[in-house]
Amino acid sequence: MFTEHTMTTAGSTQLTTSAGEAPPELNTLPQPDGTLVREKWGRGIEFLLSCVALSVGFGNVWRFPYTAMQNGGGAFLIPYLVVLFLVGRPLYYLEMVMGQFSSRGCIKVYDVAPLMRGVGVGQTLALLLILGYYAAVLSIAVRYFVASFGTPLPWARCEPEWGAGCVDSEFKGRVQNASFQTSAEFFFNRTVLHNYWTVDEGIGVPDWKLALCLLFCWICITLILIRGIRSSGKASYFLAIFPYLILLVLLIRTCTLEGADQGILYLMKPQWEKLLDVQVWYAAVTQCFFSLTISLGSVIVFASYNSFNNNIYRDAMIISWLDTFTSIVSGIVVFGIVGNIAHITGNRVETMQLQGPQLTFITYPDAIAKFDAAQNVFAVLFFLMFFLLGLGSNTGIVTTLVTAVRDRFPQLANWKVVTAIAIYGFGCGLVYITPGGLHVLDVVDKYGVTLTTLTLVMLEIVTFCWLYGVEQIAHDIRLMLGRRTGVFWRVCWSFVTLAIIIIIWLFSFIQYRPLPVPLGMTVFGWCLYGFVMVQVIVWAVDALSKQGTEQRFVDKIKSASRPASDWGPEDSAVRLRYHADRSKRHEEYAAQSVGIGKNVVRKIVNTFCQK
Repeated sequence: MFTEHTMTTAGSTQLTTSAGEAPPELNTLPQPDGTLVREKWGRGIEFLLSCVALSVGFGNVWRFPYTAMQNGGGAFLIPYLVVLFLVGRPLYYLEMVMGQFSSRGCIKVYDVAPLMRGVGVGQTLALLLILGYYAAVLSIAVRYFVASFGTPLPWARCEPEWGAGCVDSEFKGRVQNASFQTSAEFFFNRTVLHNYWTVDEGIGVPDWKLALCLLFCWICITLILIRGIRSSGKASYFLAIFPYLILLVLLIRTCTLEGADQGILYLMKPQWEKLLDVQVWYAAVTQCFFSLTISLGSVIVFASYNSFNNNIYRDAMIISWLDTFTSIVSGIVVFGIVGNIAHITGNRVETMQLQGPQLTFITYPDAIAKFDAAQNVFAVLFFLMFFLLGLGSNTGIVTTLVTAVRDRFPQLANWKVVTAIAIYGFGCGLVYITPGGLHVLDVVDKYGVTLTTLTLVMLEIVTFCWLYGVEQIAHDIRLMLGRRTGVFWRVCWSFVTLAIIIIIWLFSFIQYRPLPVPLGMTVFGWCLYGFVMVQVIVWAVDALSKQGTEQRFVDKIKSASRPASDWGPEDSAVRLRYHADRSKRHEEYAAQSVGIGKNVVRKIVNTFCQK
């Protein structure tokens, strides 16, 4: 029986057997002093590929193209690249550093300043909200993947019950009546989702076919993660690499389509006047967070399973640039498809304003139906790619949540936590595959995810870069990697990144416009935002209550803002070296401060004496 407990260097307990051995499912290894270390990736490449599978997903293939379309194509690309350089990459590297240095998950990492532990709790709750609709979107992709084997494609031609306002998607001429809709649009709204245009009378009942697809998605996620980080690391070889092979095939095919050049030109040609539109910059920041999966704790968790000396600087650069490359290639594919449709129908590219679900599940299927040959092949490839990308992102989110739970309750077996999260995710996902589910998705995404993420990331930067300190982070990097931290990273972490996010955060409230949903759903959205944000206050009060009762309130705040006593590297020898170095530098700083103070006083006295 697992009865004895051994304290880990992270300050939590790990179960051991009566013989002093760790249970196999925990994948822990004893140190010479008897403590247990966190399970690690099988190989360094597994960490890199897992981060690629996490970051390169829906945000690149689904969200980036339609966000670019809504914000002027090339006019969006420039702000996106600027934001990626000044916000995305610095934050990605920062989260990797904090995770690898401490070997702690997205909540435990805030032992660096217990006063701010609520930030980690809030980020975990935001991930719980994302978890529901990510898998739901994935289930729609599975539904289309299965339908792609039908001949002809089920969305290529109109069904009699769709009425006279339907036009076959395989039709290559220009539709004279603007009120007509393509069969691909009817298939998505009528056959797949049974869509409600309003939710005044409720959201309806889930479609049973989508429910089975959703169940299949969660079975896949559970099987990948059931044995812990090592099994997900092995799956990353396929989840990260194979989608790129499919994307390459789609890119080649897209570039051969008539009119594709016009769509691609619209993506690449900037509209300089749009650069003064704050809305475009706001979209760039939110897309950057969504694409890289930063400010949600997932990057911290993945890095926490690294060995202490893993070269995360190299990994952060590779992943951030690969993510950008994937977004641009996906944009070329999608804008090329849109250009082809515009060429065939006689429309202008800029007039084809599309929303997210429409782009993936209407525009692309509509374009495939117009192909002269191999329609089924390209449909299968596209939705297989979409499924694999989504599966990689979903497994990353679940891994983050599992780590958060097991950091707090290490006695729980991995498979039990994964199963519980899968049941929760399946239950939440059923809401989003109802006829009114997309309206719920919009509300949860806007209030529960986007606004909360922007707020929490500011507090994250304050915690890591101001309370803990950029200088201390630079010393931690030197201890881990043996490299100096350049001026660019120091300036971004200290001022630039936070300043950009604050401006965008203020703009999001100044330019706030409620969604076109009933008032009750808007109130529900703000309640989600409030519930996530109140965690910061609740956990701050908890941290203050654990300080000495005789301390003044200001002293309690200062004490709760300092790292916990067990903060530091996982390895006991390295941790002792870290604390010795930290104490020495504090003493030197105090001595320098006293010396400076004495010199100032001496100069003042000398000045008065001379007078």
